[in-house]
Amino acid sequence: MSFELPKLPYALDALEPHISKETLEYHYGKHHQTYVTNLNNLVKGTDLENKSLEELIKTTEGGIFNNAAQVWNHTFYWNCLAPNAGGAPTGKIAEAINKAFGSFEEFKKTI
Repeated sequence: MSFELPKLPYALDALEPHISKETLEYHYGKHHQTYVTNLNNLVKGTDLENKSLEELIKTTEGGIFNNAAQVWNHTFYWNCLAPNAGGAPTGKIAEAINKAFGSFEEFKKTI
């Protein structure tokens, strides 16, 4: 199995002005891709070649662990971002913020 750079769930310019297209091109297209390439090179021809990303993270160390974990971390990060996202929290986190700070607005002022 060969690992691939996962497709972003949005266009490269979709997070502007907060994250520029140039930043995404570099961090996603070069930095993240380098971890994917390195991981493929490290596991090629070994008994680890057909393991999932999660299996590699759980069972390896050193360079294989580092590159596998970075591939997973970056993929998670990109999927946590979205155009026009954000706003006030809801649910249990909103309750905790309101209890501790009185409101989300006070929370933002405090931190």
